[in-house]
Amino acid sequence: MYVPKYYEMKDFKQIKHFMIEHNFITIITTDNSVPIATHLPVIVEEHDNHLYVSGHFSKKNKQWTSIKNNEDILMIFHGPHAYISSTWYETEDVPTWDYQIVHTYGCGELLDEETLITDLSKLLYKYEQHRYNGATWNNISDQTKQQIHGIVGFKVKINKIEASYKLSQNRPQKDRENITRHLSDSSNTMHNSLAKEIDTN
Repeated sequence: MYVPKYYEMKDFKQIKHFMIEHNFITIITTDNSVPIATHLPVIVEEHDNHLYVSGHFSKKNKQWTSIKNNEDILMIFHGPHAYISSTWYETEDVPTWDYQIVHTYGCGELLDEETLITDLSKLLYKYEQHRYNGATWNNISDQTKQQIHGIVGFKVKINKIEASYKLSQNRPQKDRENITRHLSDSSNTMHNSLAKEIDTN
């Protein structure tokens, strides 16, 4: 990914937090040089100073066959983004698009059933722990658990990260205040999220 130095994010802790918070990703591999992609939720964890991303495919989605021992897996973590009108600037200029995005590259492996259950338990807990009688792994029936046979789990060890936070850093403070105000006033929640990021970065 092309990352202008002005927008390059290098803070590992911030990047890790971003990945955990924006964990519905696009995973990209190739099949005979043809790019293939799937959009799915993942778990992001750090072990021994390395980041790992794990998730699962439907067994019918043949992209899983391109994961094992593949050292060139690309995963894209998408953050908030929005069109920025140049009418929000103090002086005339071109409009643009602000965004946050993280690309990660790594080597993949497939999970055995025991490890997949552990991974599914973490994912379900993340989204169900706050619900009354939530659908955590321990709360679902044995019959429902049998659906595990219809999926294939994977894990990717990250060896390279590229992070670009284009948040109008090159604009004067007054322009940034105007941009933040317009995005905050929008009825689009993604615009509101982006406004907060521009305001705090």
